[in-house]
Amino acid sequence: MQALLLHSDRDFEWERPDPPGTGDLVRDLALTTLVDAMAKGDERLHDAARGVLLAGTPDLATIRHRQGVLRDAIARPEVIRELYRLTVEAIEAERKGGIGAFFRSPSMVLTRAVELMGVLSGFLRRLRAVADREGTAFRSAGLATLFSMLRRELDERYLAEVDRSLKRLTFPGGVLMSARLGPGNAGQDYTLRRADLRRDRLARFVGRAPEGYDFTLAPRDESGARALAELRDRGVAVASGAVARSTEHVIGFFRALRSELAFYVGALNLHEALAVAGSPTCFPDAKPPGDRALSADGLCDPCLALGLGHGIVGNALEADGRDLVIVTGANRGGKSTFLRSIGLAAVMMRCGLFVAARSFAGEVPERVFTHWRREEDASLHSGKFDEELARMSATADALVPNALVLFNESFAATNEREGSEVARQIVSALLARGIRVAFVTHQYAFARAFRDRGGRATLFLRAARGENGARSFAVTEGEPLRTSYGSDLFAAVFPPMAPAVEPDPARAGR
Repeated sequence: MQALLLHSDRDFEWERPDPPGTGDLVRDLALTTLVDAMAKGDERLHDAARGVLLAGTPDLATIRHRQGVLRDAIARPEVIRELYRLTVEAIEAERKGGIGAFFRSPSMVLTRAVELMGVLSGFLRRLRAVADREGTAFRSAGLATLFSMLRRELDERYLAEVDRSLKRLTFPGGVLMSARLGPGNAGQDYTLRRADLRRDRLARFVGRAPEGYDFTLAPRDESGARALAELRDRGVAVASGAVARSTEHVIGFFRALRSELAFYVGALNLHEALAVAGSPTCFPDAKPPGDRALSADGLCDPCLALGLGHGIVGNALEADGRDLVIVTGANRGGKSTFLRSIGLAAVMMRCGLFVAARSFAGEVPERVFTHWRREEDASLHSGKFDEELARMSATADALVPNALVLFNESFAATNEREGSEVARQIVSALLARGIRVAFVTHQYAFARAFRDRGGRATLFLRAARGENGARSFAVTEGEPLRTSYGSDLFAAVFPPMAPAVEPDPARAGR
């Protein structure tokens, strides 16, 4: 049995290393805020949310598979949460009554496995009951397949046979086995046999007990008891291994189902939190890598909305067919927030989540990378510019065609002429390799170099500024300007002083 909620043909691979650039991506896009909102303090939800967010996939079929499951989950959240609680209870029961390493003998393993399988069969019945009650209410391929599988493979006849088999394996009439003599009259080929208890009871009732030989151990015969236990272990060894494997298979299914459901429970938590914060959400129209589609309405930064607890300014974006987006304009005008909203939308789309926008359509990037400006290195191992170049080198080693790279005030640690030239050469090389770029900058020479090239491959956006210097935090299409209006910030921090009052000469002479 497989969950198949994150992939249509296989279970999700949880044990995988983080992809290159993960640390920068988490830091620059504030992904910890997003993961915390999904987890709500639950460690399992945290691990599932982080694992799926960072893994992502450019595969459209997988993205649409997850979107379908999530649409069903949003429509019937109570069912998804019920299934998740059920799997958590099943795994907790296994933890309390599992087959530990100290159960070494086959008899002990068998006894424990039968007890545990009896407990798990109760949870399987509860799963089947949910499938019977709710299965027809879901339309997504993932949940429809899951409920169909539960109804098919956990029908009443199968569950009843499991109960009968477990009852037989408690050996209420003792262990019946056969063996034959080998070299030196040593026993071999020990085989567990099914005892027909009803026939034996009937035979004893009519006085025809089965013929055989009896051997009774003396009460204090410890060596005989050990020998008898060894014989029993030889007889039940195959059965104990089979039941233990079956138990592990069932608990493995519960673990896989719990982990995959955990992602969707986290998504429900995030959806509810964004609704409370007043942020719009929508399922993105995902396009194949290389399509160069990118358009949105009401696009905003969900992490900022979660942090503030109220709605924030959303932006419209029309960047279809553009390889490069350059954002300039007023300081503290919302440029970095806008860039982060693009990155978060790409990351959330890649893992099958909704995005924070009224509408969103875009190509699914093969990978998402970030290159943000950093503070001075406190350890003094390198200067800021050297550190920026070192990070860019590490990013370049991991780049693939049709990736998305987000730059925020990069290469500004040196003078504008040198920084602009470095940025121009790096961005030109990335574009030549089929990599899409969004760049927030104050370097006019860099922006002007791409403006002078002409063509429609580059989109220029600008953070809006009112006539009185007020910031609306809207980002609209506009040519780059030579100024970023830093004087507005200076005036806000250091307001102009009132002119000094000249002393009155008449009063001064008194």
